[in-house]
Amino acid sequence: MSAAAPKSAKRRTEIRSAVEDCMAAGVSAEAVIARLALHLQAGIGAAEVAEIVLDIVPSDSGDAEKLQEVAGLLRRKPDVFATLRATGAAVRHERDEDETDAAVVMRLASSFDAASAISEVASVQLASLGDKQRLSATTDEIVAWLEAQAFTGIDRDILDIGCGTGRFERALSKSFNRMIGIDISSRMISIASEQCAGLRNVELRQTSGLDLTAFDDGSFDCVLAVDSFPYLVLAGMAERHFDEIARVLKRPGWLALLNYSYRGSLFLDRGDIKRLAEAHQLRVVIDGEKPFRSWDGDAFLLARCDGTLPRDPSSGVEAETLKSVTNSKEDIMASGGKKHFGRGSQGKGTGAGAMTNLAKDKIEENAVLSNRDKKQHSEERGLDGNRIKSDQYQDHAANQLPKD
Repeated sequence: MSAAAPKSAKRRTEIRSAVEDCMAAGVSAEAVIARLALHLQAGIGAAEVAEIVLDIVPSDSGDAEKLQEVAGLLRRKPDVFATLRATGAAVRHERDEDETDAAVVMRLASSFDAASAISEVASVQLASLGDKQRLSATTDEIVAWLEAQAFTGIDRDILDIGCGTGRFERALSKSFNRMIGIDISSRMISIASEQCAGLRNVELRQTSGLDLTAFDDGSFDCVLAVDSFPYLVLAGMAERHFDEIARVLKRPGWLALLNYSYRGSLFLDRGDIKRLAEAHQLRVVIDGEKPFRSWDGDAFLLARCDGTLPRDPSSGVEAETLKSVTNSKEDIMASGGKKHFGRGSQGKGTGAGAMTNLAKDKIEENAVLSNRDKKQHSEERGLDGNRIKSDQYQDHAANQLPKD
């Protein structure tokens, strides 16, 4: 047997294992391809992956159909695989030990510029495979969810944090009074300005990404943050932005936060959202649901108000009457006092952001970790260890690369 044979067998095993891991979360075929493009070693092409995908014996009929779809997409769009790789590689989801919060934001701004230069569509959502129609379908589904929650309204002023190329400004343009989209990427704001030209109720601004000081207290009825908080968490600025969002929201006011982090643990994300909501006098109304078919984002809806917030009838949850959280002694007790969770509570430069610190022995492994989080995953399966070691990285493929 030649020396090349064991090497080839090992390579096939590595690719097979990567496919099975990327399938494990039950995501769409497009999301599987996006994850594979990010995590497989350089030099592994779409045709090779497609061949191995078809050799996998699935555990159920649903997986069989998805494997066929993955292989078909890889064969029909081999160049897309390389484009996704380049687009994803433009954004590094780790921070250096001595990197300041502001430096992380500046680096991300440049990264988003670079990613959008490679592919305007894939830079917004890798799982779109760079296809405008796929991206529009996901956008429409998110818009329908927002409207079902009574988030929009022709009398409402909305702030979109991390607006990217302005897809929600366009899709919702007839459903609000005024919408201001902000982003740290100059190139994305430029694209958004072109695509939103003629929309008089839309304003787009490039901002520092450090705060919302450009806006007065009580300026907005609603704040939208779609895939922007994972980068605020990376930069250690999630808590500061919660404070700022609570300040700029009117009473009543709502925050729709779709994806809090990319660390792959809804358990921890829910814990952080609850803590931050209590600290900033917000009430969690929707707690990390997965209401979308074409996108596996986690949806959170928070309220700062008195009154009743309509719910989506299809969710099976009745409308929740919201009590005042402004002067409620009950809420203050629940929050553990008036402790301020500020920027420095995790230590400057840790990259922990607003993440909860919990001892590993206090959390069931399956509630927090998957195979991709273990060192052996990269050592034995040949995946890129530098990418895998970031708990945030895997889920970003199936969601959106920069934000928006």
